[in-house]
Amino acid sequence: MYSIDIKTYPSACDERGNMKLYRVMQAMQDCSELWLQSEPVFRDYFERNGMAQLLAYRQLDILRVPCYAENLRVSTSVYDVNPMFGYRNTCIYDSNNLPCYKSWGMGAFVNRQTGKLQKVPKEVLGSVTMEPPVEMEYTERRIMLPDIEFDILPQIDVMKQDIDYNHHVNNAEYLRHALEFLPADFEIRQIRIEYKVPAKVGDVIIPKIARDGDSIFVVMYIGTAISTIFQFRK
Repeated sequence: MYSIDIKTYPSACDERGNMKLYRVMQAMQDCSELWLQSEPVFRDYFERNGMAQLLAYRQLDILRVPCYAENLRVSTSVYDVNPMFGYRNTCIYDSNNLPCYKSWGMGAFVNRQTGKLQKVPKEVLGSVTMEPPVEMEYTERRIMLPDIEFDILPQIDVMKQDIDYNHHVNNAEYLRHALEFLPADFEIRQIRIEYKVPAKVGDVIIPKIARDGDSIFVVMYIGTAISTIFQFRK
């Protein structure tokens, strides 16, 4: 398990003094990426072969929203790997070691130049520290869209500040945009996100939204290709 300590600084809080959801996502991503430094065999193989681990799916369960100036710990651990995908839990705990957020995600091992999947040898996978999966609900990775009408929302122009060191839109930026489209009274308890085609500088993203019972779906398109699918649940 790899952990980092964070705090709900003023810039991480909303107008009510609660931690912003996209800052939660950023903290989880930071911990997951820094984890690579704790696995030297895995890290060195990726560096030698020009590879990256890109998030393909995340489920985030919200148990309690931290407030301004709280001390928090972000922890991540891998519970399964195969030659092309890794599966991990990333959770955020408060100062009493109680979980505020639990998540599981699937990462794809890809070549940085081509963006295509690239296999990792068994001997390299065998070096990774494994932990038991965190106790939580594990939903299906594929998000099935309801057969209902979606409303088209204002387009999003991809800006330079949206891009991370993998040269495409950072995962947290998609969430930041999607949250703008939700009703103010929609209290989120779970988010499922399926990442498909990454967006780059100069792309235009067309979001669409639909409500289905206690869920809201936001789908983002680059041209005709789906970039990202969100399911927000109460």
